[in-house]
Amino acid sequence: MVTFVIPAHDEARLLPATLAALHAAGGSLDEDYEIVVVDDASSDATADVARAGGARVVSVSHRQIAATRNAGARAARGDVLVFVDADTIVPAETVRAALAALRAGAVGGGAHVRFDGAIPVYAQVLLVVIMWLFRTARLAGGCFMFCTRAAYDAAGGFDEGLFASEEIAFSRAIKRAHPDRAGRFVVLRETVTTSGRKLRGPNAPIALWTLFTLFLRGPGVVRNRKHLGAWYGDRAEDREEGG
Repeated sequence: MVTFVIPAHDEARLLPATLAALHAAGGSLDEDYEIVVVDDASSDATADVARAGGARVVSVSHRQIAATRNAGARAARGDVLVFVDADTIVPAETVRAALAALRAGAVGGGAHVRFDGAIPVYAQVLLVVIMWLFRTARLAGGCFMFCTRAAYDAAGGFDEGLFASEEIAFSRAIKRAHPDRAGRFVVLRETVTTSGRKLRGPNAPIALWTLFTLFLRGPGVVRNRKHLGAWYGDRAEDREEGG
């Protein structure tokens, strides 16, 4: 079975499209699938939207992304785990490519990431550099990651000491846990499309700089919520984009 794990905080507006895409992808597979939405202290109708969209809901109050992802993994019944952000559209061909990679011996991976909507020019320039670093280092973007249950367990799950960029630490942990198969952590040519809202908000420059400095200084820069408004602020950008 494949389990799609979606961490969500106040994601009622964008979640329906994400769920619809995952059902389309899951329905194209030759095996069973489930969707688990981990509702992390939402103040909107996220949980109701998730249930209406055919997902199983796990309620937590962590407000910490790594812990929320781990809660979903614990609740998952699948032997393949696919972590998808609530604002991300995953095409069926990307899911099929991920499963094909695992069957061919990969232990985990990610995909190329596109952003919807208009992105400021400075963000486009920085993203070219950041995406190149991710591809070169074979790191999965947080909006879409996949792995076997065994690889997740061997890596010890997501580092709950991190408040952002936990996907970078997780990618590296899987590689360390499988030194003989480190080359089998793959970044697919297939794509996913995630919301560009973090790149359009007032915290965008800090968010991009935080990602960049992770490669220079390590995860210490995200071991508290300071300067992480793009991750833990309110959904003002949703209200602006949603009208």
